[in-house]
Amino acid sequence: MSTNPSRVFVARLLGLDVFDPLGDRLGRLRDVVVLSRGMRGAPHAVGIVVEVPGKKRVFVPMTRLTSMDQSQIICTGLVNLRRFQQRGAEQLVVGGLFDRKVTLKDGSGEAIIEDIAMDQQRNGDWLVSKLFVRRGTSTSRLRGLRRGHTLLVDWGDTLPDTTTDPQGASQFVATHEDLKPADFADALQEMSDKRRIEVASELQDERLADVLQELPEEDQVTLLSALDKERAADVLEEMDPDDAADLLADLPSAKAEELLLLMEPDEADDVRRLLQYDEDTAGGLMTPVPVILPPEATVAEALAHVRSEELSPALASAIFICRPPLETPTGRFLGVVHIQQLLRSAPPEQLGTIVDKNLEPVSDHASVGEVSHTMASYNLNSLPVVNSAGRLVGAVTVDDLLDHLLPDDWRTHEDGAPIRKLGGRIG
Repeated sequence: MSTNPSRVFVARLLGLDVFDPLGDRLGRLRDVVVLSRGMRGAPHAVGIVVEVPGKKRVFVPMTRLTSMDQSQIICTGLVNLRRFQQRGAEQLVVGGLFDRKVTLKDGSGEAIIEDIAMDQQRNGDWLVSKLFVRRGTSTSRLRGLRRGHTLLVDWGDTLPDTTTDPQGASQFVATHEDLKPADFADALQEMSDKRRIEVASELQDERLADVLQELPEEDQVTLLSALDKERAADVLEEMDPDDAADLLADLPSAKAEELLLLMEPDEADDVRRLLQYDEDTAGGLMTPVPVILPPEATVAEALAHVRSEELSPALASAIFICRPPLETPTGRFLGVVHIQQLLRSAPPEQLGTIVDKNLEPVSDHASVGEVSHTMASYNLNSLPVVNSAGRLVGAVTVDDLLDHLLPDDWRTHEDGAPIRKLGGRIG
């Protein structure tokens, strides 16, 4: 490390790429780990948390960093690929100190931490030196700067408020209710395990289901397992059946069965059917609840169905025409009516007169390769899936297919840079 003193603000480091000396990208910085030194002075930074492909977070010791400034971070040596877990007195700056309430020793009152500055000492150590705080409001960093005025104060000029949580879980949920599920999931990942569970427990079932679907599988399992079993079953009911099936498949079979028994029978039946398929088949990819109507239904009725806000654009792109019963597995599959055809047809016209019978469905046991070839060949957003009796059992949508085909890290890495020289946490 350089012997010249330097200062960095943690909030400005978040999301920065971390590189090895050859310029290969290892991941992105998501947090900084510090250790309290008690009466001996300000906390000592011991490492950073880097998110590598697959949304996995690993620990990189400060001793492995050769350069850290507001533009880039460079590390060297081997770093442990095991998922980061806090130890003992370790604290996460973003997940544990940001938004924490402190009392100013000058008697001017309380403030909320919005950022933390770290100074590099001449011996190479990084110490927390300054706190960027806001007074007059309980604002949150994720919502941006709001009312009140800001101060840059020395770490030693404040006292932590030990009587309250950094920010009540219910208050955090209310403050960030406008965040998209994917952004809320990112915020959860910046928290400690305990804090993450507290916040997740405050979410409404539907909101928690949406957020869970944006998290890595390991975090989904951890959060669902932290809920009482009745609440966990309610959340599973709110998830898309294919996502619920994927999550249950990661649980011990006895636990999965217990949750299925607590779910509403109709919801559980959809998930059970999906669990019977191999994940690399059309049945393993499909959703069992596409839009299904009889041939006697009108264009006006079909358009009313696809206007539903709950439908994804891919599912809203086609109506599947079947003989009753209309719940999967349906009666005989007749064909598809595409959204463009609905828009070109008169509202009173029956779907049976405009149905596309030339689109061949795929078997529920068809391989992912066959599914992707068919969807690419015919430029489809969704593809009907039938069983051996010719009954519709679901539909594969292009977004579900892409989720399966793309690498695990597609949500966080734009260039697909390979991971190199990652190998062990020291100490």
